[in-house]
Amino acid sequence: MELKGKLALVTGGARGIGQCIGEELARNGAHVLLGDVDADGAAAAAGKINAEGGTASGMELNVTDSGQLAAVFDKISKDHKPLDILVNNAGVTRDGLLMRMKEADWDLVLNINLKGSFLCSQQAVKQMFKQRSGVIVSIASIVGLMGNAGQANYSASKAGLIGLTKTLAREVASRNVRVNAIAPGFIDTDMTRQLDEKVREMLVQQIPLASLGQPQDIADCVGFLVSDRARYITGQVISVNGGMLM
Repeated sequence: MELKGKLALVTGGARGIGQCIGEELARNGAHVLLGDVDADGAAAAAGKINAEGGTASGMELNVTDSGQLAAVFDKISKDHKPLDILVNNAGVTRDGLLMRMKEADWDLVLNINLKGSFLCSQQAVKQMFKQRSGVIVSIASIVGLMGNAGQANYSASKAGLIGLTKTLAREVASRNVRVNAIAPGFIDTDMTRQLDEKVREMLVQQIPLASLGQPQDIADCVGFLVSDRARYITGQVISVNGGMLM
């Protein structure tokens, strides 16, 4: 229970990787807040954690709405305590070749994946500075490191998130706040299950460990990075991709 007494917020926590991260942090003793635009989904995910002996709450959270975020973070501090852990996980895709990509799809992906992480980190740092401690972990992507045809918006958002991570880590280290990112490869989630089976098979062929990753693989890495075992790690991008990019 190395996270006992810690308060953690996971954005995009209603399902998939975000839900799995919330469950892992709760197993390690943290009080977990799951934020998502799908308030019912976040509540259901929190209920599952509570039923399994953890402590969690679900809440509606729109990471692109700075006004709502300010109110939510203020409420978190008043109802619980200053935040110890932030996991920027909320993200979307709107794939398409750049020549045909709609401006609205570019804006949506950049707003949620990158601007949302900026806004949440900005709010979290204010609370972490006061207690002179805290950890932020952002979920980037392998395509932010290597690019991917048909994902100009998504790749750009994740590459930007990596740059944001490294810059913020330098800005807040003096206050004992650590900031890192995880770059997952192709993970077996609802997002990748939408791919054609032949496409999935082609992806697996490019992975030396010969399988898609599981959400728990990412959750395990988050659990390590937010713990005191990683006390001397900041400004890093940890690749969890089965060897697809080395």
